[in-house]
Amino acid sequence: MCGILAVLGCVDNSQAKRSRIIELSRRLRHRGPDWSGLHCHQDCYLAHQRLAIVDPTSGDQPLYNEDKTVVVTVNGEIYNHKQLREKLTSHQFRTGSDCEVIAHLYEEYGEDFVDMLDGMFSFVLLDTRDKSFIAARDGIGITPLYIGWGLDGSIWFASEMKALSDDCERFMSFLPGHYYSSKRGELRRWYNPPWYSEHIPSTPYDPLVLREAFEKAVIKRLMTDVPFGVLLSGGLDSSLVASVASRYMLQSEAACQWGSQLHTFCIGLKGSPDLKAAREVANYLGTRHHEFHFTVQEGLDALEEVIYHIETYDVTTIRASTPMFLMSRKIKSLGVKMVLSGEGSDEIFGGYLYFHKAPNKEELHQETCRKIKALHLYDCLRANKATSAWGVEARVPFLDKEFINIAMNIDPEWKMVRPDLGRIEKWVLRNAFDDDQKPYLPKHILYRQKEQFSDGVGYRWIDGLKDHANEHVTDAMLLNANFIYPENTPTTKEGYYYRAIFEKFFPKNAARSTVPGGPSVACSTAKAVEWDVAWLKNPDPSGRAALGVHECAYEEAVDAKNANLINGTTQKPQEGILEKTTTAI
Repeated sequence: MCGILAVLGCVDNSQAKRSRIIELSRRLRHRGPDWSGLHCHQDCYLAHQRLAIVDPTSGDQPLYNEDKTVVVTVNGEIYNHKQLREKLTSHQFRTGSDCEVIAHLYEEYGEDFVDMLDGMFSFVLLDTRDKSFIAARDGIGITPLYIGWGLDGSIWFASEMKALSDDCERFMSFLPGHYYSSKRGELRRWYNPPWYSEHIPSTPYDPLVLREAFEKAVIKRLMTDVPFGVLLSGGLDSSLVASVASRYMLQSEAACQWGSQLHTFCIGLKGSPDLKAAREVANYLGTRHHEFHFTVQEGLDALEEVIYHIETYDVTTIRASTPMFLMSRKIKSLGVKMVLSGEGSDEIFGGYLYFHKAPNKEELHQETCRKIKALHLYDCLRANKATSAWGVEARVPFLDKEFINIAMNIDPEWKMVRPDLGRIEKWVLRNAFDDDQKPYLPKHILYRQKEQFSDGVGYRWIDGLKDHANEHVTDAMLLNANFIYPENTPTTKEGYYYRAIFEKFFPKNAARSTVPGGPSVACSTAKAVEWDVAWLKNPDPSGRAALGVHECAYEEAVDAKNANLINGTTQKPQEGILEKTTTAI
């Protein structure tokens, strides 16, 4: 990942202003420690902090067209850049950078070229001939982008909020799948896939079509000129990414440079579910596996730094970001600059445990659409910023443009959890890779129950966070939270604790408005909480809050006590909540 900052239409274009732009751009240097670039044209500035992944020697930014009248600063990867270059034979390319095609596509097609890009990206392009500019973000929001407005009439764009929050009167998250045109003066949606309307599809499920689409998504993300690996938790999604990457590694260009053995990485508390499962998958696939441990205290010590980098106070995101943040530092210390990760699968296939309670296929499909549209506020934000904090790029094959279209066009009846038919969550994905002739994964891994990353690194992690928050937030503080934080009022001590840290770094009203709110169970949207009345009594985003679904689910004391009399499970008290300690059969 790289870091971009663009300021357009400044009243002040003095040397002091240039120095200020450089200072603000430096706040993004963790995203791109390899090189810094700045282009100034009258009252417009385009700054760039580069993480060199493709063409490290000549791909420094900003990038230009032939006569340097078109300037572009980009964060991201364009996976189809070679195919696009073939359409631009009349243009002269100066670098091997995948992002240079953007400047030439603009020359050739004007502003309506964004949908031609296949990749993850945020960019700002300045046409110095008429001082017009456009800014755009990829369809899902895999790469972060913010837009802001200065009191002097200037408009700002930045990869992270920290680069513009001090100098903008108002700012917000730039909407995924949109572009801003200075000629039109407004945001417009360029990303219009069939699923976006939330119309219920009826295409029959074809496991081979789904499998081939995912394999293509993984293969195209092996485009790299630097060492890379896979984040492997041992769950279904990351295991499939690792399996496909390992299977096609020999055929990739990357193998010529970095060898044919795939590197995999996992983190957890000692004895955590993820560590054990990841080790087993790595052994099965024959990867060079790197296992990292962290303690609850080390995670707690990192919280302030994590919130500064991730720029959120959302409880679920912070829980999962902290181990990912710690792991990314270890990965970078090994000289690795790019990783593949499994985000997006649960949103596309209804993989979160609360989907077990989806009342019908229509509501399931609409919920998956809502979840995908909100990814830029949650998992995409976490995966990108937690890794970018240490100069590591995360690529997410499940969010491939073509793969999403195929997966979201399947009749959602196939995604429904049907115990009577032997279908658990994400059955369509599991079944697509259930190949007895050339198996991708061991059966018990292929059919392992969904475990959220914040849970899988060790249940003691979330319990430790709650205990830590209880020590720092009093009952009186939480009781008066609606007066201190009237917008998105925290409802738990853990949420209050994160909010206080966030406000220290980002005190403006605009900053707190970039973070979503509302009740959630096991990562559900607020709408899906209505699926089960019991969830309203225990709105915790952990997967263990999916009562009656997760094998180690929370249970209210009375219900658990009654269940204990019936099935003989052993239980222990914990802050008024009982937790099963035996595995469900």
